[in-house]
Amino acid sequence: MHTFEISDEFLLDGEPFTILSGAIHYFRVHPTDWHHSLYNLKAMGFNTVETYVPWNLHEPKPGEFTFQGMVDLARFLDEATELGLYIIVRPSPFICAEWEWGGLPAWLLADHTMRPRSRDPKFLECVARYYDELMPVLVPRQVTHGGNIIMMQVENEYGSYGEDKDYLRAIRDLMLERGVDVPLCTSDGPWRGCLRAGTLIDDDVFVTGNFGSRAGENFANLKAFHEEHGKNWPLMCMEFWDGWFNRWGENVITRDAQDLADSVRELLELGGSMNLYMFHGGTNFGFMNGCSARHTHDLHQVTSYDYDAPLNEEGNPTEKWYKLRDVVRELFPNNWTAEPLIKKAVAVEDIALTERTGLFENLDNLSTPQHSFYPQAMEDLGQSYGYTLYRTTIERDVAPEADERIRVIDGRDRAQVYVDGTLVATQYQEHIGEDIKCPLPAEQNDLSILVENMGRVNYGHKFLADTQHKGIRTGVCVDLHFVTEWDQYCLPLDNISKLDFTRGWTPGQPTFSRFEFTLDEPADTFIDTTGFGKGCVFVNGFNVGRYWEIGPIATLYVPHGFTHAGVNELVVFETEGTLGSTISLRSEPLIHHLDEEGVE
Repeated sequence: MHTFEISDEFLLDGEPFTILSGAIHYFRVHPTDWHHSLYNLKAMGFNTVETYVPWNLHEPKPGEFTFQGMVDLARFLDEATELGLYIIVRPSPFICAEWEWGGLPAWLLADHTMRPRSRDPKFLECVARYYDELMPVLVPRQVTHGGNIIMMQVENEYGSYGEDKDYLRAIRDLMLERGVDVPLCTSDGPWRGCLRAGTLIDDDVFVTGNFGSRAGENFANLKAFHEEHGKNWPLMCMEFWDGWFNRWGENVITRDAQDLADSVRELLELGGSMNLYMFHGGTNFGFMNGCSARHTHDLHQVTSYDYDAPLNEEGNPTEKWYKLRDVVRELFPNNWTAEPLIKKAVAVEDIALTERTGLFENLDNLSTPQHSFYPQAMEDLGQSYGYTLYRTTIERDVAPEADERIRVIDGRDRAQVYVDGTLVATQYQEHIGEDIKCPLPAEQNDLSILVENMGRVNYGHKFLADTQHKGIRTGVCVDLHFVTEWDQYCLPLDNISKLDFTRGWTPGQPTFSRFEFTLDEPADTFIDTTGFGKGCVFVNGFNVGRYWEIGPIATLYVPHGFTHAGVNELVVFETEGTLGSTISLRSEPLIHHLDEEGVE
């Protein structure tokens, strides 16, 4: 059994210890690749792995918990322990992480009287119920119980959001009451405003900072804050940013490998400890990408979470990995290092379309309609992610050749409006609410509105804004009045097995296109979505993520764990009516460079 404590330095088994940690989010990496990533972390000379814990995946519905498959946290922690890696776990309710709503489950939004991420007793009651299930996984794996977890985090960058110390103490106490007895920490921006608001330094909760350069300056600020409160703690960067995340319609952000290596060397020569964020970024599978808050036009993040990290999205070493291993070998010559594990991806060209069917033709197979007088927001319908279709009948009050005025009032994030099956408008964020003028072809007309939740804000001032409630929140006006009597179809697309491809499809409407490809054995690959417009892709029934023709990334990564030997199924859900008759698999990602107008 090991020991770990924090005095004026980190002490492991009573000896000084420099934490060389890398972030690997188990929920962004297929379980069949956990060993690959963890081994490559250790082979680089690092001694610790860090991970967040996403509440929304572990409790997808109130009181329904899962810790299996992609979220088998215990298995991930045990894999790290078997490799001799120490572990930092950040199980705070909020994780940010460019993850959908910062990891909070969207069903919290159905209670309009609750204030999440605060001292609100109703919120804390939900956290307590979650921790009742989570902590039995973590507590036995603490270093104090014979495991390898050396530290846990109370809250994440709370100083960039609030200053409710009673809330922070409540989360800490929920952890302590359930058996957490390793050192606790917080992580915040390394300047006094954030540190003052987001820490529990006077309660002896260890304080760390997040930054990606200028270690001398940032550590000086952190040390000054420690000393202001009478602490002589070691200095640690909990998130040393080695790259960055990417958003739709923007160029991929990269960081020079030598610049990173030099910055890491500077931090370590100052005697600091660090956690590389990210070491292996992985993938925002399904609908789990987050969103960057902006004043008007929020910026949704892409499916890939490659992050320009030392391991690429597939988990293979980049130039950064080798340069960082050189730094470790230079500064920590006694640390074990080795050659990395490397996987190969396969390519399959021009896979022919097998069959195609329409969304509207399959509504009864995918959803049971819920009726209400006025349309309801996604969360009030009991849905968290994906799409919601709103449908009603409107009467023609103008001459057949005249335009009627339709407005979607207060909706998010993206609405496609159909009149009698014909697309009449696509509106995105700030354009929702503008006039849609079109003729109504009949006396009674079907009005269908497909609304996509493109990802909730994961950081910043809009975290609790009304915009995080998705779907149609107020109503739909025709002429000047709100129309009523709506059928609403929840389309989380978490099970597409009931699709009936014999029902046909209609050009210009959302469709499902089915392809089959054959592999000799399970293999990594990248789906080239060129020729399609916008939507998501399923491989053997699993949603591997969103695509969008605006780029910058034109492929979706598929880990070998989602494939099998023999015939594999690939289904593309396309909302724009842009349809390819073939699809190809690539052996590496396809990235477009966009000009200032966002055009390749």
